[in-house]
Amino acid sequence: MQSWLFDLGNTRLKMAPLHDDGAIGEVVAVPHGGEGFGPALEAALPGHVDVAHVAAVAGPALRLQLSRALAARCRRISHAATVARLGRLQVGYPEPARLGVDRFLALLAASADGGGAALVCGVGTALTLDLVDAGGRHHGGLIAPSPTLMREALHARAAHLPAEGGVATAFATDTADALASGCEGAAVALVLQRMERACDLLGDVPRLLLHGGGAAALAAELPGASMRPMLVLEGLSEWARAQAAP
Repeated sequence: MQSWLFDLGNTRLKMAPLHDDGAIGEVVAVPHGGEGFGPALEAALPGHVDVAHVAAVAGPALRLQLSRALAARCRRISHAATVARLGRLQVGYPEPARLGVDRFLALLAASADGGGAALVCGVGTALTLDLVDAGGRHHGGLIAPSPTLMREALHARAAHLPAEGGVATAFATDTADALASGCEGAAVALVLQRMERACDLLGDVPRLLLHGGGAAALAAELPGASMRPMLVLEGLSEWARAQAAP
């Protein structure tokens, strides 16, 4: 049986085959920018899929476009959704459905890998932080603007401030560098602050797991952080395994 994983985010679709042994194959990314895929989607999709496991946080129009494309070539489509408990993970939200499925799947992967407690940091359109302890209990999290979104918001209010470019440094001597330094620095400071709070709460130092398109830009300023670019797909693989269990 040929199964595929589809992670539909706010700026791109990531997809990969799911092998019978649970391994994730080569990942293909298709950007959409929130406006639609165009012909790139049809060109990138596999010709035939028995089961498509889909996690989607993008808007309704993009979800519909992906669903229609998949329906033409898939025997079955399974849509991942946040649930109160799966595997070792116990979601900390009183209303689990209010936790975004991307955050849920990242936590699911972190709790299933046997590495112990983790502070999971996603850096995409938003910056998200979620804490899960060694027993799989989710202690909650937070959502803030990512550095990219900070830059875009500043540019929208003051067009002379560039929305991209610059190099982060301690004290910048150029506007683009100052913007990169301030926005990336704000994100790094938030992560470090919450890591301190996590240590106090758990009485131990959790792993810091980074994922998302903007994660690499922050990694150098976050000592001990581990890059896990496929964390949501790893969680979707765990979801798929749970759906297949008798």
